Amino acid sequence: MTDSEAHGAEWVNTGSMATARWNGEVIAESDETVVVEGNQYFPPSSVRTEFLTPSDTHTTCPWKGEASYYTLRVNGAENEDAAWYYPAPKDAAAQIKDHVAFWRGVEVTA
Repeated sequence: MTDSEAHGAEWVNTGSMATARWNGEVIAESDETVVVEGNQYFPPSSVRTEFLTPSDTHTTCPWKGEASYYTLRVNGAENEDAAWYYPAPKDAAAQIKDHVAFWRGVEVTA
C-alpha cells in the first residue's frame, strides 16, 4: 500500500460532474476530480481563476506537503482562504499537484 492509498487518495473519473459553487456562481466543474480524505480536488483547467486571489496563508500536511490558499471573490463577497492547493506536493500526493479543493461554505457536489 502506498502512502497516498493509506491516506484515502484515489482517482475519480465516474463520468458524473463534480461542481463547486459559492455565492451564486460555479467556481469549478469537472468529471476528473481526485478525492483525497473526502475532499474533491479539481484539475487546474476546470477552475474559474477569475474568482481566485492568492493568499499568504500556508499549512503543512505530513504526507501531502505544504498547501497554499486562495481567497474567493464572487459577486462582491469575499471568502478568505476558501480554496487550497499543493504547488509542490510530496511524492505520495503527486496526483493532486496544482489541483484545487474548497471549504468554508463552498458547496461541492459530485
